[in-house]
Amino acid sequence: MGFKYLVVFILILILGSLGKALYHLSSTRGDDGLRMVKALSWRIGLSVLLFVLLLVAYFQGWIQPTRPI
Repeated sequence: MGFKYLVVFILILILGSLGKALYHLSSTRGDDGLRMVKALSWRIGLSVLLFVLLLVAYFQGWIQPTRPI
């Protein structure tokens, strides 16, 4: 059950980073371009982390795929 909370937490962090990048995209200050790139880099890093975490969890047997009905 704790693994599900970890996945949801990482998804929330990804969405937060994407929102931060959107804020810096719409802002007009001079250094916001660099901040936007950093926020998007965090999003990519968190997405890769989540993907690797899901792969490890699958191969360790922590999660099981289900069949559609």
